[in-house]
Amino acid sequence: MERGSTLFLKAAVVVIGLPILALCILALPEGIKDSLGDPYPFNLVVPIIIGLYLAVIPFYAALYQAFKLLGYIDKGVAFSDLSVTALKKIKFCAFVISGIFVACLPLLFLIADEDDAPGLIVMGMVLVFASAVIGVFAALLQKLLRHAIDIKSENDLTV
Repeated sequence: MERGSTLFLKAAVVVIGLPILALCILALPEGIKDSLGDPYPFNLVVPIIIGLYLAVIPFYAALYQAFKLLGYIDKGVAFSDLSVTALKKIKFCAFVISGIFVACLPLLFLIADEDDAPGLIVMGMVLVFASAVIGVFAALLQKLLRHAIDIKSENDLTV
């Protein structure tokens, strides 16, 4: 049962990564081409697209770490320093993604001000807060796992 659930989660990690890959390969280059004829200044749209591409790097790094963490669970070494390290890297990647999106928010404000589109600002803030929540959750799991490992090693020493 445990192997089946981690296999399902590994498949979910792959399924999460595929639409982002398709977006990077297919949709965003078209967005750059379309932005050449847009009324928005070119210097507002291109940095946002560059920010999206920059956010993809830590996103895939975090997915890779999640895949490794599920592998550790399969191997029975979930309560180890390897798992804590993977959670630490996931936390770091989530906060980097949040930082990249925060850096892009002023540009979204300028575009939304011209276009009078408050939904654009809300979408940008949702991305910031979603990645920040993932980072805080990973930090909490890292702290709990570290505490559990400390208790386990203390119990191993007393027996």
